Amino acid sequence: MTKSLGLIGCGAFGTFMLRHLAPFFRVRVFDRFRDLDGIRQTYNVEIAATLETACTADIVVLAVPVQQLDELTVAIAPHLRPGAIILDVASVKLKPAAILARNLPANVDIVCTHPLFGPQSGKNGIAGLNIAVCPLRGQSYACVVAFLRERLGLKVIETTAERHDRELAYVQGLTHLIAKILVQIDVSDIKQTTRTWELLMQSVEIVRYDSEELFQAIESENPYVGEAKTRFFDAARALEARLSNHAADNGEAG
Repeated sequence: MTKSLGLIGCGAFGTFMLRHLAPFFRVRVFDRFRDLDGIRQTYNVEIAATLETACTADIVVLAVPVQQLDELTVAIAPHLRPGAIILDVASVKLKPAAILARNLPANVDIVCTHPLFGPQSGKNGIAGLNIAVCPLRGQSYACVVAFLRERLGLKVIETTAERHDRELAYVQGLTHLIAKILVQIDVSDIKQTTRTWELLMQSVEIVRYDSEELFQAIESENPYVGEAKTRFFDAARALEARLSNHAADNGEAG
């Protein structure tokens, strides 16, 4: 029998996931902040009238901003069925892992995930894209990994929450920071480009429309981003000083 899957949170990423998950599960969706009639028609899924209904599924995916996870997990904990598999998809892992372990009952399995792609980078398909997976509790981890690899075609990176956040402090923390700066500078109307510039702008476009909540989670909820930003700005200031000194030396020589 096809397993049921409750998707809690149907923002940009939650909606994006439906296209890939709906063919494999009986999906019920809950999002208190938006009208889901269009979602029901497009993906042929059930709309859960209450949070409790959504979280009684065999598999529950928490696709909400990390800032909402604590309150959400407290609310769903009494309603989860024993043996259910609970997954998050947050862009940081240490904080969600701690919240899920603290708030969810011992009789459910927990697997923390971070799809290393989104609606923009995955618009042409997700096969071959990366997903970070951290086992937290229970025996379902191998089944989750097998589904991600064999059914969705994803490249699974098995890791720990700490290693994930250390690496993503640079991979996302700096990438999104630089992209936000370039968006604010507004350098879109440039015709004479190099391939290097075009690749940089492709990266900017991928994150340009990410929500402010996602940006804040990446920059504020990862405990290692502060160190990454300090190293980045220290290096930028050192490079600026070297260039200024070089210009001054050349001016004196002239």
